[in-house]
Amino acid sequence: MDAPSNSVPKTQKDRVLSARHLLNNEDKWLKKGVWVYFLLLIFEGALRKWFLPELATPLLIIRDPLALWLLLVAWKNGRLTTNAYIAGMILIGILGTFTAIIFGHGNLSIAIYGARILLLHFPLFFVIGKIFSREDVIKMGKVVVFISIPMAILVIVQFYSPQSAWVNRGIGGDMEGAGFGGALGFYRAPATFSFTNGTHNFFGFAACFIFYFWLNHENINRLILIASTVCLILVIPFSISRSLMFHVIVSLTFAILALLKRPKYLAQLLLAISTCIFSLSFLSNSDFLQTAIQAFTYRFEDASSQEGGLEGTLGDRFLGGLISALFESSEQPFFGYGLGIGSNVANKMLSGGRGFLLAEEEWARLIGELGPLLGLGFIILRLRLIGNIGYQCYKKLQQEDVLPWMLLSYGCLMVAQGQTAQPTSLGFCTLIGGLMIASLHTPQDPSKNLCSNRT
Repeated sequence: MDAPSNSVPKTQKDRVLSARHLLNNEDKWLKKGVWVYFLLLIFEGALRKWFLPELATPLLIIRDPLALWLLLVAWKNGRLTTNAYIAGMILIGILGTFTAIIFGHGNLSIAIYGARILLLHFPLFFVIGKIFSREDVIKMGKVVVFISIPMAILVIVQFYSPQSAWVNRGIGGDMEGAGFGGALGFYRAPATFSFTNGTHNFFGFAACFIFYFWLNHENINRLILIASTVCLILVIPFSISRSLMFHVIVSLTFAILALLKRPKYLAQLLLAISTCIFSLSFLSNSDFLQTAIQAFTYRFEDASSQEGGLEGTLGDRFLGGLISALFESSEQPFFGYGLGIGSNVANKMLSGGRGFLLAEEEWARLIGELGPLLGLGFIILRLRLIGNIGYQCYKKLQQEDVLPWMLLSYGCLMVAQGQTAQPTSLGFCTLIGGLMIASLHTPQDPSKNLCSNRT
């Protein structure tokens, strides 16, 4: 007797199901890889300072092999498709490597260190955006909100502890301490990170989630949300960081703008603001907080006066130094001084010192490294990317979805002009870029995002 006619379709169906099962397993591993990337970003500094100081140098790039693995596995399984942004980043990264060796500093190691930003971490945006669901983004947000509480406590302990204390130990176990230029005898605390910029990057990252959860509770524990909000406000003076204050103000502004589209959020936001005001009123009369406020106020006024007031601060610090870079671009080599030369690593390798061989501001550094042509090309690519993401986030806000919009409050600054030469800042830039793209997913159609070939 002949076999039933439906035997072949059944076999094909089994193969399809098997392929889907394999793909789902690969996605699970990729998601775990992203979570490991996140955890290494948070605790890499702690490993380099406190637990594995003898491995401080290799741990500096601990996320790079992971980023490469994520890209290769995603590409192999069709979860990473080429688009204009990836192609542009790879092209600039390759060209920049050759121009650095031929026309620039001539050091291959430094060139590769600089190229990894474009070849590994920026393309990782699209891997995270592809494999993470909206639910994954919210889950990570809850973890960040929870971590912000002990992180703030650590910052306060570091603020009041001497630089010789274990909590303030520097990279490689440096007994001189990891604190950096503060005010009134107090130093900016690095928390668990290698450098003090990790503190304002982390809490700026946390701020967008904290404000989001006040607008949309998403089953988050109310006590944890209140505690994290209080910690966010407290950590501003204790961190002595103007950048953190700026990030929080931007996130609050985005939350207020969300109210214009959906006034029903007003009650939740007023509750958040009331919590902050009550907490500050309760603690403001104590020496515990007054000392931090005085140090923060002194640093704010002193640094602002040196930079020419608010105009100078915003123009040079938060606009990436683009204007000055453009005016000075004609005085620099056409192909720049070489990819990677603006990093602390390059300074350490070439002179044994610390600091920036080029400008500290991101856009000025890029033009200095890559030259006017490639440098401006990379800047335009980043602006176009965040402009595209920002437009999609605004469309979601019009549909009463505030998650992408609130992530944009932090991501718009980081993707456009975050300091990618510094590994911690690069990590937060990569993470928020991917999470913004992933937040645009809908439960019904997780494949519709900026990772498509149409981008």
